[in-house]
Amino acid sequence: MTAALVAEEVRKAYGDVTALDGVSLEIDAGEVFGLVGPNGAGKTTLVRALTGTTRIEGHIEVLGGDPDGVERSRIGLLPQSFAPAGRLTPRELVAQYAGLYDDARDPDSVLADVGIDGGAAGRWYETLSGGQKRRTCVAIALVNDPEVLFLDEPTTGIDPAGRRALWGLLEDLAAGGTTVLLTSHSMAEVERLSDRVGFLNEGRLVAVGSPGDLIAAHGGRSRLVIETPDDGSAPEPSLDGLGGDFAVSAEAGRVVVEGVGPRDIDTVVAAFDDRGIGVDSLTWAQPDLGDVYLELTGESFAGDAVGADSGGAAG
Repeated sequence: MTAALVAEEVRKAYGDVTALDGVSLEIDAGEVFGLVGPNGAGKTTLVRALTGTTRIEGHIEVLGGDPDGVERSRIGLLPQSFAPAGRLTPRELVAQYAGLYDDARDPDSVLADVGIDGGAAGRWYETLSGGQKRRTCVAIALVNDPEVLFLDEPTTGIDPAGRRALWGLLEDLAAGGTTVLLTSHSMAEVERLSDRVGFLNEGRLVAVGSPGDLIAAHGGRSRLVIETPDDGSAPEPSLDGLGGDFAVSAEAGRVVVEGVGPRDIDTVVAAFDDRGIGVDSLTWAQPDLGDVYLELTGESFAGDAVGADSGGAAG
């Protein structure tokens, strides 16, 4: 398969700070590639390198050529921070950007794709909810029907239903051959959409693979989290004698048992009862990309909370 994006030994420093330290990757045409990492890991710098907006050491190819030589109509870009004119409507904004291209899509059609209906399309941008503003910005990035789409936090501020609808749109675009480079603080979003994921840490690409392969390699085991009465009277938890490859760790009011499958839950709970350990609540979880993130970066990932739209109707 032909690579749409290529980076070879890409390096970038800002003074004494190394932003990218020998990053190499290839992203195939029609692939959704999720790029994640802590703040300051180099994600924004890598996107800037791939879009030709910052000078680097190394080699970059976009659609088979130098980024500076690629026709702009073939590229779509949604930055994390984007503030178009507030006293224009979404329809006017998208039409304004459509005018930059010879063969742009119909603005109303693009707005409909991202969930901006006729009423919202005619309101001033500054009066829209946070989610509606973000949808408008996504529409601007799509109006030229790009072959390669760079999306930085595309669903920030969008309610859960709108987020799922936008995920469906991005999946349809990828199925139609659009290459998507996605950066997001939602591990659920990255895991849902990405064919492969790359983890950046301190300017280095420390792991690349499909979500399933990364979880299998770095995510750890399924676990049962047990909330216990925190009165200081509970004995030290132990599951000795139960069989199975369980690992138990405890802190005040919480016990985590790793290696617990769905069929083991009743056995583990019964063992706690036999040992006089009260159980207030149970949560069983399989490893996910958040666990991979913790393993590879040493930091917890708290980006999956979805806030309601503010400043107007739900977006």
